[in-house]
Amino acid sequence: MLPLFLLLCFLIPPPTVISLNQDGLSLYKFKLSMNDPDSSLSSWNDGAAHPCSWFGVTCDPTNTSVTELDLSSSNIAGPFPASILCNLTNLTTLILYNNSINNALPPEISLCRSLVHVDLAQNLLTGALPPTLSDLPNLRYLDLTGNNFSGVIPDSFANFQKLEVLSLVYNLLDGTIPASLGNITTLKMLNLSYNPFSPGRIPPELGNLANLEVMWLTQCNLVGVIPGSFGKLKKLRDLDLALNNLEGSIPSSLIEMTSLKQIELYNNSLSGELPRGMGNLTALRLVDIAMNRLSGTIPDELCRLPLESLNLYQNQFEGELPESIANSLNLYELRLFANKLTGKLPSNLGKNAPLRWVDVSNNQFSGEIPATLCENGKLEELLMIYNSFSGNIPASLGRCRSLMRVRFGFNRLSGEVPAAFWGLPHVYLLELADNSFSGSIAKTIAGAGNLSLLTLSKNNFTGPIPEEIGWLENLEEFSGNDNMFNGSLPASIVKLGQLGTLDLHNNKISGELPIGIRSWKKLNEINLANNEIGGNVPDEIGSLSVLNFLDLSNNQFSGEVPAELQNLKLNRLNMSYNHLSGELPPMLAKDMYMTSFLGNPGLCGDWNSLCNGRDEAKARGYSWLLRMIFIIATVVFVVGLVWFYSKYKNFKRSKRAIDKSRWTLMSFHKLGFGEDEILNCLDDDSVIGSGSSGKVYKVVLTSGEVVAVKKLWGGIKKEMESEDIEKGGVQDNAFDAEVETLGKIRHKNIVKLWCCCTTRDCKLLVYEYMPNGSLGDSLHGSKGGLLDWPTRYKIALDAAEGLSYLHHDCVPPIVHRDVKSNNILLDADFGARVADFGVAKVVETNGKGTKSMSVIAGSCGYIAPEYAYTLRVNEKSDIYSFGVVILELVTGRRPVEPEFGEKDLVRWVYTTLDQKGVEHVIDSRLDSCYKDDICRVLDIGLMCTSSLPINRPAMRRVVKMLQENQTKAIKKDGKLSPYYCDDASDHGSVA
Repeated sequence: MLPLFLLLCFLIPPPTVISLNQDGLSLYKFKLSMNDPDSSLSSWNDGAAHPCSWFGVTCDPTNTSVTELDLSSSNIAGPFPASILCNLTNLTTLILYNNSINNALPPEISLCRSLVHVDLAQNLLTGALPPTLSDLPNLRYLDLTGNNFSGVIPDSFANFQKLEVLSLVYNLLDGTIPASLGNITTLKMLNLSYNPFSPGRIPPELGNLANLEVMWLTQCNLVGVIPGSFGKLKKLRDLDLALNNLEGSIPSSLIEMTSLKQIELYNNSLSGELPRGMGNLTALRLVDIAMNRLSGTIPDELCRLPLESLNLYQNQFEGELPESIANSLNLYELRLFANKLTGKLPSNLGKNAPLRWVDVSNNQFSGEIPATLCENGKLEELLMIYNSFSGNIPASLGRCRSLMRVRFGFNRLSGEVPAAFWGLPHVYLLELADNSFSGSIAKTIAGAGNLSLLTLSKNNFTGPIPEEIGWLENLEEFSGNDNMFNGSLPASIVKLGQLGTLDLHNNKISGELPIGIRSWKKLNEINLANNEIGGNVPDEIGSLSVLNFLDLSNNQFSGEVPAELQNLKLNRLNMSYNHLSGELPPMLAKDMYMTSFLGNPGLCGDWNSLCNGRDEAKARGYSWLLRMIFIIATVVFVVGLVWFYSKYKNFKRSKRAIDKSRWTLMSFHKLGFGEDEILNCLDDDSVIGSGSSGKVYKVVLTSGEVVAVKKLWGGIKKEMESEDIEKGGVQDNAFDAEVETLGKIRHKNIVKLWCCCTTRDCKLLVYEYMPNGSLGDSLHGSKGGLLDWPTRYKIALDAAEGLSYLHHDCVPPIVHRDVKSNNILLDADFGARVADFGVAKVVETNGKGTKSMSVIAGSCGYIAPEYAYTLRVNEKSDIYSFGVVILELVTGRRPVEPEFGEKDLVRWVYTTLDQKGVEHVIDSRLDSCYKDDICRVLDIGLMCTSSLPINRPAMRRVVKMLQENQTKAIKKDGKLSPYYCDDASDHGSVA
């Protein structure tokens, strides 16, 4: 009996195999077929009789068969195992959202006959959509968003029997939207947005989808008109046809869609008037028909609806805004800018509604500003520029502590600004320019701790600038020109360490410039012309390294011109009509500055051979000496010419490979050096970096100034061109892009291009020198531990402001296309400059969508997902890359590291936050006392790296969020962001 017993024991399989039921065995095979770097499926081998206790598995309690499999965000990878999963005969729900499921979706998925709910969104699936999907008889929910499916939508999809949700957002589908989709009469949601479809019309057959509740066809390359058949969609709640090329009028059948709550038709070419009868849409809450060509008046019946958001900006509407809009109890957003609207705003606008954003700029509104705009204490933005508003600023706005952005410029407002209004604590932009305001700046401005931009130009303000102005530590621009300010500049003004622009020209300011202005490290512009300021010109001005505009003309300055001004690289210098005297410093006594010192009779320079005050007789006393010098110089010249001729042939054979006489210099700023001085310093000892495009040299000029020189070699062989293109373009293209971009832009956070030198075979770019190198070197090298959190935060904000300038302030906008930590350079104070524009592109702003490039530009780990797939260039690509930089600053990790496996930094952060918490994400070298601030910046980085470009905030918004950095969680549409950091005891988690 013993041998028989031993034989039976040997034949019995291990417990983990024999104990599992059939579904368990199938799931175990699924586990073995997938790559599971995070061990998400570690519980799938516990030897139980069934898999019902395994992670992500739900069973039927009556027979332990698997009914649901949810492995969302588990970081599993591998091909979709249809043959395995279809063995789960009772599987109704399959959710593999946000993993790395790859390759094509096999046709065998049609064998999973029990499937009702399939979510494969945010994976790496490729190839065509399987036509056999429609063979699933019970399928109600199909979400394939955010994959790489290509080709056309199969006509077989018309055969779905029970499908209610079809979402194919953000794929690579082409062709046109098939009319056969109109046969899926069970559909409740149709979302095909953000696919590169061929230009095509909206199929009228979609009007047959009688059960449809949501239709999202955003940015689908739609042309033609909106079908009148849409009037049959009685259950439709959300209609989004934005970002297309639709034309014609909005069909009158729209008013038959009585369930409609939200309509978004912005950024098309629609024309005509809004259809009559919109008052029938009693469920309507959000209307966004901005950026079209609509005209006529805004219907009163539309404004009588219980709207929450009304966006009609950038159209051609005229007439008055109906009074009934003030009765919308839930209205929080009203944007009507860039129309032709007239009349007054409703006097009780905001009294009954929680207004947050109001923008009526660029219209012809008149009358007074309604006092009730902030009645509910929610108003954040109030923009009313370029209208004809009159009267005073209502005192009630001085109590509106929620205000963050105020623009009243270019109106007819008058009277004194309420004292409390000056001190609103959250306002970062206050613009009152081009009005008739009077009175003085109240001392209460000390309370405006968040104020960054203060524009008071062209008013009737009087009195001295208060000492409290120096308390505004975030102030970046103070423009108060063309007023009647008097008295001395307050001593505290030198405390404004963030100040970039100080413009107070055309006032009555007197006294002397305050001591200590060397603290204005970021000051780019000083304009104090046409005042009564006296005393000496402080030599401290020469220490303002980024200053490029200095106008002190028409004042009462006296004494000599400080020699330290020679340290500046100014685009404009004007010190005319003062009482300056003495000789000009050598670098300023040149013809280029002839008009910079007019009206100072005591000054002399090289353009005038006689210094004022010296008589002609004394000058004649030196004439004999000049004659002798001329004779001696002539003799020396003749002797030298003979010697030169004798040595010419040897000199010609030994002259340098680069012939300096052939160099062409193009400058973008006033220079204190020539090309010879640069060329003489280009030796191997001065090389500080090298790359595929050439070398970078550190050059110390005779003046003591240091510049960086990038040397790009031309003459690349034909066979190398294709390789160079794959890296972002041949050298000539990189050089042209760099010069074209940096040569025309000026910003304190964009690296300054002094000049370029070219020959046929060699090209040089001369930049300002950044002593602390790149952020990548500082962060990931031996200095990483020296970058504390305040320094990292400052770097993030500086870089964001530079990119915001490129995206929003350049016309046309510029996309960098290679944002990374190695292209963010750091000056002596760790101020950041965006650099390396070799692959930058100008964005076409013609409303026809983004521009496709022929190649991928960028660096591994920084490239936005949709850019790699579609090659479409827009600002969202830069925003994703900048988000990766933020994650580098927070984590201290590189964008790609071996320990990440097949993931990059973005996926690693998301996974680690979800599974381990924020403590495992934040760089351990950072002081824990900054954890709350770090978490809020981490939120911003995660928003910037959203896989859907539409969810990424614009760079201007990123700057705003970094500046505000006060709230504990970033909110969007009233909900917490997908990842958020709470107090020190909590960690990031999936919302």
